[in-house]
Amino acid sequence: MSAARLLLASASPRRHELLATLGVPFDVVIADVTEHEDPQTDPVTMVMHNAALKADWVAERHPAAFVLGADTTVFIAGQVLNKPANATEARAMLQLLSGRTHTVFTGVALRRQADNLRIDEGVASEVTFKVLDEGIISTYLARVHTLDKAGGYAIQEHGDLIIAGQTGSISNIIGLPLEVTKQILTNAGLLADTCRTQT
Repeated sequence: MSAARLLLASASPRRHELLATLGVPFDVVIADVTEHEDPQTDPVTMVMHNAALKADWVAERHPAAFVLGADTTVFIAGQVLNKPANATEARAMLQLLSGRTHTVFTGVALRRQADNLRIDEGVASEVTFKVLDEGIISTYLARVHTLDKAGGYAIQEHGDLIIAGQTGSISNIIGLPLEVTKQILTNAGLLADTCRTQT
């Protein structure tokens, strides 16, 4: 492992790509934890818990490093949609989302055990789906690997097939809200504060 001051506690390639755009060096350490994924749980509570769980696990093993954890889920009609277990579940999720608006919640946690640093933030965005017939669903499932994605879809992959619109942070919908993450890392001293130079 390099001497990077920041560790990302996530196996998600999308989070890797998003975090890299902020320009801060980081390494990846995947947390060996069992995430809470009860579909009846409050979605905000769930993503905040899981983000902290991952960050805390890595921070305990690397106490001098800053550790960033994140967790994302989809919420519609009182139901949490996590990652589908198989293609049948993915299809059922797309059928449920068809023609409706849902909320994407992400929890972000930054930890450093050496000085008991704990920062937690939550972000919500909304996504509206087109009305999807079975042909469109089959086409989408054939083009996109959906089993590692909450809600069984990825807005950045062939989103034109299924997405009618979105509000809020698109990076949140992908899996890591960059606006909030940038502010967290700035507050921790890992990024220069450029806010004062922007108008």
